Amino acid sequence: MHDRTALVTGANKGIGRHIAAQLAAEGFTVLVGSRDRERGELAAKEIGGNARLLVLDVTDPAGIAEAASAVESLDVLVNNAGINISLAPAPETAPEDLRRMFETNVFGLAAVTNAFLPALLRSPHPRIVNVSSGTASLEWSANPEGRFVVSPDGAAGYRASKAAVNSLTVLYAQTLADKGVKVNALAPGARATELTAWNPESAARMAQAGDPAEAARGAVHLALLPDDGPTGGFFSWDGTVVPW
Repeated sequence: MHDRTALVTGANKGIGRHIAAQLAAEGFTVLVGSRDRERGELAAKEIGGNARLLVLDVTDPAGIAEAASAVESLDVLVNNAGINISLAPAPETAPEDLRRMFETNVFGLAAVTNAFLPALLRSPHPRIVNVSSGTASLEWSANPEGRFVVSPDGAAGYRASKAAVNSLTVLYAQTLADKGVKVNALAPGARATELTAWNPESAARMAQAGDPAEAARGAVHLALLPDDGPTGGFFSWDGTVVPW
């Protein structure tokens, strides 16, 4: 049987850590992507099984190249690393904040995907899961009543960056379809993680939204899709289709 390997970026905490743990439970050798060596080593130790640290800062091109050179074959890539540093609406979003969020959430995702693509193409069943956000849905954003934890027009920079993630998901899926690569985006739902802990109001609301492990199961489902499964899709943590 093929010895399956998965890489989860930003896996030392939050949803990413749960994704890594659940993939390890499925028998994968899991590379715990973490820019912080100490936190990554601790996460890998606590996950157990065949989990091991891969030092990886998605904003560091040289570090990405070094990490990719150490991985010969990869079956699953979960682009989970992401940041949100502002809940401001678009007119109040500072350009420097927008750049920082795009640097991690979009440019980092593309850089990691491109660097590890040769390893993925050595797998008989390559899968890419991009962790997006339901707040990135343009259809939902145009009619947001009751859908979002933050204000209907808030977190504009984060939401714009995740909308770009959705676009890249479609484009990668189209380009890689003939190579057997399944590429899908996940809307994990509102979860209480460090992504929102810096904002007490948002964190308090998200604490009522559900277990991060529940969201992780949605990512694992997409990572384990059969060869006749979907590609280029946007799915909620519970498997339902999210409108673009």
